[in-house]
Amino acid sequence: MSKNRPRPSETQRPEAGVRVSALSDLAALRDALKQGAAERERERIAAAKAAREAAAEAELFRREIGDVAPIVAPARAIHGRTPPPALPLQTQRDEQAVLHEAISDEFDPEVLLDTDESLFYCRPGISQEVVRKLRRGHWIVQAQLDLHGMRRDEAREALAEFIRETVKRGLRCVRVIHGKGLGSVGKEPVLKGRVRAWLVQKTQVIAFCQARPHDGGAGAVLVLLQPGSAKQSAAPAERGPARAP
Repeated sequence: MSKNRPRPSETQRPEAGVRVSALSDLAALRDALKQGAAERERERIAAAKAAREAAAEAELFRREIGDVAPIVAPARAIHGRTPPPALPLQTQRDEQAVLHEAISDEFDPEVLLDTDESLFYCRPGISQEVVRKLRRGHWIVQAQLDLHGMRRDEAREALAEFIRETVKRGLRCVRVIHGKGLGSVGKEPVLKGRVRAWLVQKTQVIAFCQARPHDGGAGAVLVLLQPGSAKQSAAPAERGPARAP
């Protein structure tokens, strides 16, 4: 039985090993704490040194500058800017264009029309040969406007729009039917004189004359317009009314 009992020295060896390991850990912890404390002390010393240097520099700056006083700025006047009134430039341009295109009832065409039985007109600088060609049908009537049954204001607006559109389309020769006045009071043509007065005022009109008998005679005028920028290819489509009575 005595042979199987452990020796005292064998039971003490593991305990001795644990004790040695614990002592090693404590020594490492002590060294780490010492190192941390030393590092903090160095940082404290460096911070204190930087603070002392900054304070010394600030004191040196104050001694060099001396006493200072803030600048007293004079009070500033506040000037409010009043924006200029808005000018309706586009409206003014539109109104001027309307006035430029407007035609008046008070204009007397007799000062410009030749005084023969078939009154005609040609703009200054235009040869009377142009009027003779217009009378002879040199230009085909490409469009016409019939003012029968219209009041004076309606006829004026219709004529202005007709001239504007035909020039835009590039037409050269048109016919305006104002009537002979057979159905009016006193059998006098109401629109005949007005139409001629209005045509004289349109810068797009370079000449006009009384229509030939088969084109309306004394009840219509043939009007020659300024050449437009539109292509003349559309003109043949308007040749239908050229020979209408």
